[in-house]
Amino acid sequence: MISITRAVSIGEDEISIDYVRSGGPGGQNVNKVATAAQLRFDIANSPNLPEDVRKRLVKLGGSRVTSDGVLVIDARRYRTQEKNREDAVNRLIELIRKASQKPKPRRKTKPTRQSREKRLESKRRRSATKEMRKPVKTNASD
Repeated sequence: MISITRAVSIGEDEISIDYVRSGGPGGQNVNKVATAAQLRFDIANSPNLPEDVRKRLVKLGGSRVTSDGVLVIDARRYRTQEKNREDAVNRLIELIRKASQKPKPRRKTKPTRQSREKRLESKRRRSATKEMRKPVKTNASD
């Protein structure tokens, strides 16, 4: 079991890690050795995640979450499989920790009278500046 918070932990059997070739510079090492770790975690079918955490995790995952609800994390920062695996697992833990924190509810506020007046005054000033840029109108009857 991988412990994330006191309330949330996931089983190691819930994540799968594949190793793929890493792109970029590195010569023969990059072309021959599969060091990049690709971690997959099935958010939709995880029995250990509470529903609210699951929804926030899908939102936090963004484009890394597939249409099936699988979170894919690519770790290719290091040159060894072990470090990349560790990095991918740590990134997953961090994402789940963020998702397990409940967002602070937003309290509606009204702009103060002074801030409304300040806004309108700046609009007036901007309008006057633009008005001064226009060509001067002359009477055609003169």
